[in-house]
Amino acid sequence: MKIEIITIFPEMFESYFGGSIVKRAIDKGKIEIVVHDLRKWTEDVHKSVDDTPYGGGAGMVMKVEPIYKALKELDALKTVIPAKAGTHQKTKTKTVLFAAGGEQFAQQTAKSYTDLDRIVMICGRYEGVDQRVANYCVDEVVSVGPYVLTGGELPAMIVTDAVTRLLPDVLGNERSVIEESFSDDFSVEYPHYTRPEVFENFDKEVWSVPDILLSGDHKRIADWRASQRKK
Repeated sequence: MKIEIITIFPEMFESYFGGSIVKRAIDKGKIEIVVHDLRKWTEDVHKSVDDTPYGGGAGMVMKVEPIYKALKELDALKTVIPAKAGTHQKTKTKTVLFAAGGEQFAQQTAKSYTDLDRIVMICGRYEGVDQRVANYCVDEVVSVGPYVLTGGELPAMIVTDAVTRLLPDVLGNERSVIEESFSDDFSVEYPHYTRPEVFENFDKEVWSVPDILLSGDHKRIADWRASQRKK
């Protein structure tokens, strides 16, 4: 899978993508990540990517021109193509714009993205992005939560992480993907414990691991875990 990110802050991704699961996936050749500086597609001396909003209002709005040019050059401009029967079908590329009002990103979305060959993500900034980008340039507008962020860089990291860990042979234990939160069979994870069996805090309170997990009875453990999941 190839993941491409269009941003005005490309340096923000170096640290996160240079470690943990994402780096492991890159080293294994499971993903390729390319971060593009949107200012490359500007033409004025100031490399402007934003301007004041029509109709007035606070803040600045990211312009359609550089985003359009970037997607056009990257061959990622709204990847809906005509099918022979007159309907439409998706290519293996999906172009995504991050915005607070977009469709909620969820585990099922991440799983659907693993079928793609390429994801192109646009990181908005300022007050927002010219609506013509959402209308004419991208396949999906996505939000990572019911809140407002300063920009789309964190959402791009979140989506990259969520999708990457679902790819085959990325995690050390494939069972983790099956049993983790919000998968098909598990709405919320059960509680996890590890050593020490008994922990005493500074106030002399004792916190113990549930006896059932020490029993060695796998059937009872499985039943207990099922009972602990919050529906």
